[in-house]
Amino acid sequence: MATDRFPNSISSALRHPGVIALIVAGFTIAAMLIVDHGPWSRAKTQPAHVAMYATTGEAAHAVGANVLPTESKSPVEPERPGPKTSPTVNPVTP
Repeated sequence: MATDRFPNSISSALRHPGVIALIVAGFTIAAMLIVDHGPWSRAKTQPAHVAMYATTGEAAHAVGANVLPTESKSPVEPERPGPKTSPTVNPVTP
């Protein structure tokens, strides 16, 4: 008679709404952790000293973006005031 009591208590406990809610919450948290932290969700980035591109277009092509040409400057648009600036030099050597 004592052997029937334990399986019956487990089956009655598993039918309790609070226990069902805890089981569903546990599965949900496990699924979220797997989806959010799985190996497929790692960013495929490179550090700046490895991924050096001369132009923004080259960097965009490297990640697979479509690069569209910009519209040419309007002849009505005035020249920029002030001194001409030189291009910046990248101090990091590959």
